[in-house]
Amino acid sequence: MSFDNLCKLLSEKHPEKFASWVLGTPQTGATVLKTELSIEPIRADYVTFLQLEGRILHLEFQTKLESTPPLPLRMLDYWVRLYRLYRLPITQVVVLLLPPKDDIEIPTAFTVENTRHEYRVIKMWEENPEPFLQDSALLPLASLTATNQPQNLLEQIVQRVNQVETTQRPEISAYT
Repeated sequence: MSFDNLCKLLSEKHPEKFASWVLGTPQTGATVLKTELSIEPIRADYVTFLQLEGRILHLEFQTKLESTPPLPLRMLDYWVRLYRLYRLPITQVVVLLLPPKDDIEIPTAFTVENTRHEYRVIKMWEENPEPFLQDSALLPLASLTATNQPQNLLEQIVQRVNQVETTQRPEISAYT
């Protein structure tokens, strides 16, 4: 299973855990919005929309930065479609799973003349592995996090998988 497929599956299976990680505060009552945003489909790796208390969380998981249409335009387009449909504040977060090639600048906004639309970018390779090691819902992403000792991190992941409840272990092992 590819990382982007896995992220969509995990974020929809554990919406509160992903929302809490991305927003940095505990979230309760998160539900997955099975929204088809009409007009024309937008190409993204994988997108999840979560309904929180009075807010929409748009998570976009990307394995590579290059896309058509470009990521900043796509984020603006999603924002407009979501806002038109729900009339709620929208927090948009792009989770980059792998670093781009050749030190390409990672855009965090769409800007054309007077129009500016910003979104947050999480670079998995810069994330602290500890929160991922401590939460079985996030554990499958731990191997993508920052480390100077990859072998040590992999050993920690294996150790954590072995500590997971026996009924969950096959599923977590398959994802990891």
